Amino acid sequence: QVQLVESGGGLVQAGGSLRLSCTASGRTFNGYYMAWFRQAPGKEREFVARIRWTGGSTYYADSVKGRFTISRDNAKNTVYLQMYSLKPEDTAVFYCAAGPWLSTLVNNYNYWGQGTQVTVSA
Repeated sequence: QVQLVESGGGLVQAGGSLRLSCTASGRTFNGYYMAWFRQAPGKEREFVARIRWTGGSTYYADSVKGRFTISRDNAKNTVYLQMYSLKPEDTAVFYCAAGPWLSTLVNNYNYWGQGTQVTVSA
């Protein structure tokens, strides 16, 4: 059974930092893309960043470019999202996802974690 388990969310003041973790289990993800999405209240789930499990190429949404960094530790089967200079508009539930296609679309990711809340206060 494939599982993606996120952790690291919490409450932080604007300008602060958080690091999210996503630990994967249940299958090999070689060749897969691991991504972070987020969903704010009343809004659609949106792409944040992705990394290729093999090779490590990355891609970011414009809204987080320069502030967020996605990385992975293959030995630990874990993907990270380091977030700096957080803004109140970053407040959302952050989801880890995995899929075999190079995509920013929710529907192209077939494995999802349960989500972790990130709240940024002004």
